[in-house]
Amino acid sequence: MRTKLLQWLLVPLVALLALDAFVSYFAAVRFSQRAYDRSLADIARELALHVAEREGQVVFDLPQPAQRVLLTDPSDTLYFRVVAADGRILAGDEQLGRLSASPAREREQPFFDAMVDGVPVRVAMREVLQPGGSIPLATIVVAETENKRGELAREILLSVLAPQLLLIAIAGLLVWNGVQRGLAPLETLRQAIASRSHVDLRPLPEGGVPGEVQPLVHAMNDLMHRLDHALTLQSRFIADAAHQLKTPVAGLRAQLELMLRETDPQRLREGLSRQYVGVERLARLVSQLLSLARNEPEALRTVRLQPVDLNDLALQSTMDWVPEALKKDIDLGFEGLNRPVVIQGDSARLRELFDNLLDNAIRYSRQGGRVTVRVHDRPRPAVAIHDDGPRIPVEERRRIFERFHRLLGSGADGSGLGLAIAQEIARIHGAEISLDDDADGIGNTFSVSFNAPISSHSP
Repeated sequence: MRTKLLQWLLVPLVALLALDAFVSYFAAVRFSQRAYDRSLADIARELALHVAEREGQVVFDLPQPAQRVLLTDPSDTLYFRVVAADGRILAGDEQLGRLSASPAREREQPFFDAMVDGVPVRVAMREVLQPGGSIPLATIVVAETENKRGELAREILLSVLAPQLLLIAIAGLLVWNGVQRGLAPLETLRQAIASRSHVDLRPLPEGGVPGEVQPLVHAMNDLMHRLDHALTLQSRFIADAAHQLKTPVAGLRAQLELMLRETDPQRLREGLSRQYVGVERLARLVSQLLSLARNEPEALRTVRLQPVDLNDLALQSTMDWVPEALKKDIDLGFEGLNRPVVIQGDSARLRELFDNLLDNAIRYSRQGGRVTVRVHDRPRPAVAIHDDGPRIPVEERRRIFERFHRLLGSGADGSGLGLAIAQEIARIHGAEISLDDDADGIGNTFSVSFNAPISSHSP
C-alpha cells in the first residue's frame, strides 16, 4: 500500500516537472530569440543608414573601425553583407555567399535560421529604399551565431527549474512523511497481529485506527470471535468425546481381562455376548461422533440442496424403524399426505435427522406404547413425531439438544448425541426443531418445520 500511494503521488509530480521543463525550454528559447532578434535588427538598421545613392550609384559608406565596433561581440561571430538592387556586392563577408537558407523563407520573414559553413546562425534581412520612394536600393543581410542565445535560454530554464526542483523535493519529502504517518496505525496493527500466538484470539485494538480501516478491523474481530467460539466448541466436543469414549473402552477392557481368566465355556459365551453389546454401543457412539462432525454449521458451504419429497422421505424412515418398534411392542404409525411435499434439502442428511428422532422416540417410549409420524404442509412443511415416552420438563427442553446431555432418572443408555445431530442437520436446512407435550397428554412431540417453499409437483 505504501508503494502504491507513493507511486500515485510522486510519479505524477515527476511527470509534471518533466512536462514543465519541456514547456519552459521552448519558452526560454523563444524569449532569447526575440530578445537577440531586436539587437540583430538594430545592427541591420544601423548598417542601412550608411547606404546612399550618389551620382546614380548606390554606395555603402561605413569606415572599417566603425564596422569593427558595430560587428564585434565577445560571445558570437557576426557576418554582414550589403547587396545592391542590381546584384552588386557593396560590402560584407564572403561567408554569407555560402548562406544556406530557403529563398522563399528569406522573402517571407525578416528573421530566419540558416547555416554558414556548417554553423547554425540567426539571419536578419532589411531592405533599403530610396528616400521618399519605394524603390529598393540595396538589401542588408546580418547573420549571428547562436552562442549567447543558447546560453540565455539555459539560464532562463535553470532559473525556472531550480525552484521547481526544490519544490518537488520538498513536496516529495512531505508526501513520504505523510504516507509514513498515515500508514503508521496499519504498521501498529500489523505488529499487534504478528506478535500474537495462535491461541490468542482477543479482539484487535481499534484505538487510533483510521476510519477507512475500521471496517476491516471490525471484520477481523468478528472473525476472531467466531473462530474463538468454534475452537471453544471444538475443544469442548473433543473433551466430551474423550470422556464418553473412555467409559465404554474401560468397560470393554475390564470385561476382556475377566474373560481371559474365565475357564467355563458357558460363562465365557455369556461374557462374549456382553462384549458384543458393548462393542455395538461403542460403534454407535463413534458413528454419532462422526455424524456430528460431518454436520457442523460449516458444512452448509459444501451441502448441495436439491428437491426432495418430504412425505416420501418420512415414510421410508418410518418403515426402516418398524423392526425396532416390534421388539418393544410399540405401535409405529405413519400419517402422511396424498400428495408430494417438496422442499429443498439433502435426502441423506434428512434421513439421518428422522432416524435420530425416531430412535429417540422408540428408545424412550414405554413398552406397548405408540409412536406416530405425521407430515403437514400448512402453514409450513413439517414432520411431527409423537411418542409415549416420559414427559420432558419445560426447563429441560432447550438443554436436551446439547451434546452429551441426558435427563437424570430417564434410564437412558444412549450417548446424548442423537438430538444434537438432529439439531445440526436442521440448521443446515434452515429448519427448526420444537418440542411440545403430546396432544393426548402422554409423551412428547418433536416437530421439524422447514422454511423451504412448497411445491405441488414431485421431485
